Amino acid sequence: MNILYTDDTICAIATAQGGAIGTIRVSGKEAITITDKIFTPVNGVSLSERKPYTLTFGHINGENSEIVDEVLVSLFHGPHSYTGEDSTEISCHGSSYILQQVMQLLIKNGCRAAGPGEFTQRAFLNGKMDLSQAEAVADLIASTSAASHRMAMNQMRGGFSRELSQLREKLLHLTSLMELELDFSDHEELEFADRSELSQIASQVEEVINGLVQSFSVGNAIKNGIPVAIIGETNAGKSTLLNTLLNEERAIVSDIHGTTRDVIEDTMNIKGILFRFIDTAGIRDTSDTIESIGIERSFQKLDQASIVLWVIDSTEAETQINALKDKIIPRCEGKKLILVMNKCDVTPGTETLPDKGTHFPDNNCVETISISAKRRNGITELQELLVKAAALPEVTQNDVVVSNVRHYEALSHALEAIHRVQDGMSIGLSGDLVSQDLRECLFHLAEIVGGEITNDEVLGNIFKNFCIGK
Repeated sequence: MNILYTDDTICAIATAQGGAIGTIRVSGKEAITITDKIFTPVNGVSLSERKPYTLTFGHINGENSEIVDEVLVSLFHGPHSYTGEDSTEISCHGSSYILQQVMQLLIKNGCRAAGPGEFTQRAFLNGKMDLSQAEAVADLIASTSAASHRMAMNQMRGGFSRELSQLREKLLHLTSLMELELDFSDHEELEFADRSELSQIASQVEEVINGLVQSFSVGNAIKNGIPVAIIGETNAGKSTLLNTLLNEERAIVSDIHGTTRDVIEDTMNIKGILFRFIDTAGIRDTSDTIESIGIERSFQKLDQASIVLWVIDSTEAETQINALKDKIIPRCEGKKLILVMNKCDVTPGTETLPDKGTHFPDNNCVETISISAKRRNGITELQELLVKAAALPEVTQNDVVVSNVRHYEALSHALEAIHRVQDGMSIGLSGDLVSQDLRECLFHLAEIVGGEITNDEVLGNIFKNFCIGK
């Protein structure tokens, strides 16, 4: 999609198929005129004659003046619209045939079908929102939990932008003082910038940027789900546990060892927290090449996980722990490990939980629970343990949390730049070199909200992932 602004009038179906009502959005300088060509209001007053922000009832005219559908048309005048342009929204019945007929009529009369994210792209290009707010629109649509919704809503309403604006003001003040010195560099006795004040401002900026960078681990977990690796020996009940947690037959369950040969992933919302469960191939010694690849992938997913569910057959607990602890425990450093003693229904009342102190030196990060994945015994308690292990802070709509990888990378570069500024001032580096690092910090912060420094390739990569109609 060409990211450069065009004055075409665009249209798109903005609602998912299958609903009772469907909405088609139209935006551009000819939006009202083109909609008027295919729409007959019941009161006889054309859209071009009506006041903005009104609803008009009427019908869409097809070929040979036949009525396609009875509709409501919403009217918006630029710049006070989502895109900043004249816009209409046609609400009709949700039939895919009706929606396509209306789209064809609009295109025949001068519209162009919009590309992915083109409405939001125009809102950005017309100054209705900055780039971070535009990206939040996609995050809001994709939100799957209360926390991810609150996080996206804060960003869309400008919470992140305000934080960056305050940082920018401090950096500009710092830069202006430094560069004023450079303008009078031939007067060595003049020093417009109090270096202690500059150091204090730089420390304040560094603290805020560092806090935003550190928040990414929480934001990423909220947005994409906390990765939970389900590991253990073959036939310990890993796939059964996955199916039980998800309430569906997601993985094949069999008494045959080595049934699961590749990782299976799915997500579930537990008490407002999104978890990404990863069922892995059973770990055992094998000469089967395909199964060996699956086991290697199991260890890769274990390394990537934040929480590890080590599923153990409770009737063989000591044997299985001793067989795998040297392979699993070293990889669990810094993670939450939950020993899931499965199959407690096979020999009820005889299973024993292993002594954590014997097998796990850092047993503060280890929890144990006895369950029956097949009978669903202990699953509620396991879910509570997962929520506890996630340890996510409560996120409100006023909290600024970074969840976008592009923003994280830009902030990380800005943090490196401000660290160079601090180091430069501490060793008495010349003002022109310190100013260069200050400008670089400003540049990376500006990358987040967009502007003159944002190139077409970056914009194209952002908006291509939007849904059509938004």
